[in-house]
Amino acid sequence: MKNRGYSIKDLEVLSGVKAHTIRIWEKRYELLVPERTDTNIRYYSDDDLRRMLNVAMLVRHGYKISKVAKWDEERINQTVLELSKKKASESDFTDRLILSMVNFDNRSFYNLATEIIDSLGIENAVAKVFFEFFVRVGTYWQVGSVFPAQEHYVTNILRQKLIAEIDKLGVSGEKNATILFFLPENELHEMSLLFYSYLAQKMGYNVIYLGQFVPWDDLIKIQKKVNVDYVFTAFINSISKTELENYLESLKELYSKQKVFITGWQLQLHQPRLPRNVKVVKDYHEFKRFLR
Repeated sequence: MKNRGYSIKDLEVLSGVKAHTIRIWEKRYELLVPERTDTNIRYYSDDDLRRMLNVAMLVRHGYKISKVAKWDEERINQTVLELSKKKASESDFTDRLILSMVNFDNRSFYNLATEIIDSLGIENAVAKVFFEFFVRVGTYWQVGSVFPAQEHYVTNILRQKLIAEIDKLGVSGEKNATILFFLPENELHEMSLLFYSYLAQKMGYNVIYLGQFVPWDDLIKIQKKVNVDYVFTAFINSISKTELENYLESLKELYSKQKVFITGWQLQLHQPRLPRNVKVVKDYHEFKRFLR
């Protein structure tokens, strides 16, 4: 829970229900009974947030708020569980992941991640649910509705799941080509890099995976020691357009004979000038086409 509880804006952002509607539900149906500060500002507890997320999910699936508001917590929770078993859309999965995250419900989040992978397969699970989940978490973090520990908590669980899938593949190297995966210094968001390395390994490429925060001097040493055919990196953390373009130009000089694949939010934001051997990867389908 946040230090002083959740604001009504937090509930709006996390549940997708407008603050005006939340106030109506409070007044008309007594759905929530918030505490108030000395200056008469509403704030909500973890239990309030949990109830709001569950009720919002039920209402989106056609349940009437006038009826749901009268139910006790046990009935609401049971109905959500039954609904989750019957309906397994990507949006439903994302809502359930959010609920488990804000509650730090370790068992629920872990089991749900497993259920999503089993239901959709790892590629669709990551591309259609987990990535969308992280987009929403990033938005919540920007407006202060979640705090970094919550993001780190769920990232580590999903990272473990993806690494387990990579481990199942083994190392074949049947393509007789090598792809180097790394994140630049100050880059810590590893999920997309792991996912693309999974795709490359699944398609038979030899993968050299360096992971997060790789110093430039290390790339220079590796370039001298290891022959690679492709390079893949991502830019997610904040970086200026000038810094980004300079880095890409340096990467082109270092790996002048290789194709360099890049992805990440900063590319959409800045639309940088691209060196001749650098290619932006828009989605995983496009990357798989490149690798065939």
